[in-house]
Amino acid sequence: MASLDLTADIVTLTRAVVDVPSESLEEAELADAVEAALRTCDHLQVVRDGHTIIARTELGRDERVVIAGHIDTVPLNDNLPSRLEGDTLWGLGTCDMKGGVAIALSLAAELSEPVRDVTWVFYEAEEIAAVHNGLGRIAREHPEWLQGDFAILMEPSNAGVEAGCQGTMRVEIRTTGERAHSARSWMGHNAIHDLAPVLATLAGYSPRTVDIDGLTYREGLNAVGVRGGVSGNVIPDEAVLTVNYRFAPDRDEEAALAHLREVFSGHELTVTDSAPGALPGLGRPAAAAFVEAIGGEVGPKFGWTDVAKFTLLGVPAVNYGPGDPRYAHKADEQVPVEHLHRVHDRLREWLSGH
Repeated sequence: MASLDLTADIVTLTRAVVDVPSESLEEAELADAVEAALRTCDHLQVVRDGHTIIARTELGRDERVVIAGHIDTVPLNDNLPSRLEGDTLWGLGTCDMKGGVAIALSLAAELSEPVRDVTWVFYEAEEIAAVHNGLGRIAREHPEWLQGDFAILMEPSNAGVEAGCQGTMRVEIRTTGERAHSARSWMGHNAIHDLAPVLATLAGYSPRTVDIDGLTYREGLNAVGVRGGVSGNVIPDEAVLTVNYRFAPDRDEEAALAHLREVFSGHELTVTDSAPGALPGLGRPAAAAFVEAIGGEVGPKFGWTDVAKFTLLGVPAVNYGPGDPRYAHKADEQVPVEHLHRVHDRLREWLSGH
């Protein structure tokens, strides 16, 4: 059975976490090691649900922060065990997101008297279908475990703060016609041609830019897929266009769908995928103190992460973790050693108050 020394330096601990394989749905060994290590910390109350581990301080502080990271990875791609070369640590999960997990484990063990109560969450199955996601399960079944004034998801963000996240919605727009031989096209009706007005609408669409807490979120509405056609000599009787809407977190899913119905008035929309955005909440005292302590420029998150699950619980959240997200899921996945130290040290300063 793997074991973790949470008192090790952050690079050593990151390597130890990385070197325990934990592909999605196969996190048991790492979850066991995380649970065993955290249960040695007398200042933490530890619970486990599946392969998700939650450890809490109960010091009666005025504020509580939730700090979360997923322990699973995408499948192995000949990139284990980890290796340290100069100022870079290489290996599966180093960026997404075992570097952040190691930092959280280190600080959970070290900080017995943080100035804010902390809920540490190490959850399973983020990299696969949402039905398996440990954080989502806890949010549904034990939302009280995730309550707080502020949350930090330690997804890779180049060691800078990315606040909130966009929502995302995919819809299908379907047109129907009548089949005919292409040599006698006037006897049918071409469903693909009927997509032309929809594509024109998309080409002429001007997406919103929205300022929230001093951050500018840029929306986007784009065709991301199209299918249709029967044969090279048949007029198609059906065509389907898939459209992806990335919306600012001031809109919920209902408002996003209402906007799409307005844009594509006269067309029936079928929602195939939807997830809400997350408000940054930078005006909250805990969030403002965090941003001040971390320093640097705060940016909006262009994309969707599990911070959205916290927004559904009324908890503002940011992404903050080591690693360049461009290396996530790649064979050459890596994290700069400097990122590990910077994120570790600044989180420690913020949580300890000095």
